Amino acid sequence: MKKGLLILTVAALGFAACKGGFKKGPAGLMYSIHNDEKGDSIREGDFISLNIIAKTDKDSVLYNSYELGNASQTFVPASMYPGDLFYGVKMLTKGDSATLKIDLDSAEKKGQPRPQGIKGKYIIYTVKIEDVIRKDTAKQQEFQAKIEAFFKVQGEKSKKNEVVKIKKYVDDNKLKVEALQSGLQIATTLEGKGEQPIVGDSVQVNYVGKLTSGKVFDTSIESEAKKANIFNPSRVPYTTLNLIIGRGNVIPGFDEGVLKMKKGGKAILLIPSSLGYGEQGMPGGMIGPFTPLVFELELVNVIKKAGVMAPPPPPLIPTK
Repeated sequence: MKKGLLILTVAALGFAACKGGFKKGPAGLMYSIHNDEKGDSIREGDFISLNIIAKTDKDSVLYNSYELGNASQTFVPASMYPGDLFYGVKMLTKGDSATLKIDLDSAEKKGQPRPQGIKGKYIIYTVKIEDVIRKDTAKQQEFQAKIEAFFKVQGEKSKKNEVVKIKKYVDDNKLKVEALQSGLQIATTLEGKGEQPIVGDSVQVNYVGKLTSGKVFDTSIESEAKKANIFNPSRVPYTTLNLIIGRGNVIPGFDEGVLKMKKGGKAILLIPSSLGYGEQGMPGGMIGPFTPLVFELELVNVIKKAGVMAPPPPPLIPTK
């Protein structure tokens, strides 16, 4: 069955090289199949799990599910127009991988606004279809049960991999860690000389939040945001995080880690999901179920038993 579809970062993902170049589809779509498995093509309404990389034609990465350590899942919607991303996806089946170049000028003519800040002609997607659950309108309960079973299996895999991910990060970065009873691990990189906070104290903290893959998902430091390509100009300002310890404004592992530091100190926290976003992850965000987190912290100031509420945290900090 001949299929037409999407995606690339061939060397990085180990896909077969494209010998024939790109083929043309409707609305300026350019596509190249790297792996073409036998089977029925994906249909509207099907549930799919896919790994996906989105890039500009200048090689700026917009999204990479491999860095996040979790494939993306979605119900396949109707195509907005012939030649859009899901038009291509519906030419694939489980196990397929491909490159799809979406023509932004054509998409704009079809009523799709050009993504903010994208100046090139294309967005280039590299996709691998990991799993497909076929929709059967006559068996809706069975369809739903299969999806629930899928997420249960994926959650169990992620939970088992958590310890492995943390150990690998510690080993790769040659960290000397203190393991606490809660599961939190702390590597002190600079011993502080000032006050050590207690619950109820107000603190000011600089932080960089990462996945164990090294992908930065948030930071209070503007230069780090720019380096990680996550700078958000609407976030004003990039500044120290102000919070009162124990008020529940941040994940438990963050609070616990700060309590082990002294003013002026720096540390790396390795936070298991039980002290982070747990089995649910962060809905709509980078942090999936059972995802361990890494925070690089600097405790800038400690204000003992502050009587005034600290300002609310910046909009991108890892709140519950």
